Amino acid sequence: MRSDKEMFDLILGVAQNDERIRAVYMNGSRTNPNAPKDIFRDYDIVYVVTETASFINDEKWISIFGELLMIQEPDKNDKLVGMAVDFERSYGYLMLFKDGNRIDLRIQTKEAMIECYEKDKLTIPLLDKDKILPLIPDPTDIDYHVKKPTKAMFISCYNDFWWCLQNVAKGIWRGELPYAKQMFEYVIRVRLDEMVSWWIGTKHDFQVSTGKMGKYFKKYLPEPYWEMYKETYSDSDYDNLWNSIFVTCELFRALSQDVAGYFSFIYPVEDDINMTEYLKQVRNLPVDARGIIN
Repeated sequence: MRSDKEMFDLILGVAQNDERIRAVYMNGSRTNPNAPKDIFRDYDIVYVVTETASFINDEKWISIFGELLMIQEPDKNDKLVGMAVDFERSYGYLMLFKDGNRIDLRIQTKEAMIECYEKDKLTIPLLDKDKILPLIPDPTDIDYHVKKPTKAMFISCYNDFWWCLQNVAKGIWRGELPYAKQMFEYVIRVRLDEMVSWWIGTKHDFQVSTGKMGKYFKKYLPEPYWEMYKETYSDSDYDNLWNSIFVTCELFRALSQDVAGYFSFIYPVEDDINMTEYLKQVRNLPVDARGIIN
């Protein structure tokens, strides 16, 4: 696997030797001082170019970066499905190489760069032939810190969590596995993760990021809570899914009450009690039941 130095020498060397490339900057995890450093970190690179057409028309130019394992061109894919994209302003290549390195490379015109360069605070300049890159502060992940919830956001979170659990329950009883699992993963888990993030925020004065899709939860959750969080994942067995549901409820309850106390919000104890009892009754319903609640 090529080293960081080899990769940066290559990335900047290509830019130095190509008159069409006038500046280079980087964003993503490599610019974040708080992101873990490991062998899977991408090189999120932007080339500011005089025009994009000559790059796009020459499908072989990217071979200079190494032997590809696979490539994705998201702008091309978007155009194929009918989305509006402007290749003349910007175009991206996501490249995974056979040595394990990955470069997410975007070419963009100066005009496109000016519109976005200062919006991402995790940006650092690497090369500027014409002094066109605006001056920016040192990179910071402040935009990715957990944000404090408003009272309305807190209410919406717990209400959606407890309400939508009935959909998971009926999906299990009906034997509709895809519906039950997707309702749990794409609705209930979203609300759980929201509460997890807020709870972590309260413990760190909202000065930390929990990472994309909660990838840093393990770092910030105490071991007992992390063990509970892991148990919220289950397989296709309905008994295991039910067990994960009740662990999810237990974890959500504990975190929500702490968050409510921190902000002087009111936690819906009655909704919690009623829905927990409802879930227990549905779990024990026979398949030929003619009623839900005894």
